[in-house]
Amino acid sequence: MHPLISKLCITLCCSTQPAKDVTLFEHDRTRFFRVLTVFCGGQFVFWTYLAQFAFTGLRDTGGKDRAKAPTTTTTGLAGMWSFEMNLGSNAWRYGFTLGCLTIGAGIVGLGALFCRRSVSKVVLHKGGRMVTVRTQSPLGPDRGRTINVPLNQVACHAHRQESPSFIPLRIKGHRLYFLLDKDGTVNNARLFDVTVGAYRPF
Repeated sequence: MHPLISKLCITLCCSTQPAKDVTLFEHDRTRFFRVLTVFCGGQFVFWTYLAQFAFTGLRDTGGKDRAKAPTTTTTGLAGMWSFEMNLGSNAWRYGFTLGCLTIGAGIVGLGALFCRRSVSKVVLHKGGRMVTVRTQSPLGPDRGRTINVPLNQVACHAHRQESPSFIPLRIKGHRLYFLLDKDGTVNNARLFDVTVGAYRPF
């Protein structure tokens, strides 16, 4: 092997094996996720209340006495035809209640998923074999989920300069991507690109 090539390989090898822990990426968005938590909680309370109102407030008005059916609504479309909707029927009541609960739970679920997939810190440990990925948390920058994995089980499927807003980070064994906000700080761009930011098929 040519001496220059050998020297380059040795330099690259050493550069990916730091003598101490190196924080490759960090971004604290605690304030944003606190606001997001309050928003999701408020939405859940609102939709739960609406579901409770629909379940207890709507009454079946489809009886024989139409004079006592104040919540039966006649709906028309451009004068072409009309039909009656019994908003208190079991179908409407259960369907509306279930729909409200689904929306509320969906908002909370999406908020929690986004929080658990947003990365606050990426640390390459001494020797370059292990990586720690820490996610965001509304409780503080060091209170999120911590994942310790070998470097060969971490990959970026898009280069950081090609991603418009988030860098998609893939960890083996996890179906969904983890997201590195480009507003965060990449402390050692070259080391990031040849370690965590490198593409690895798995």
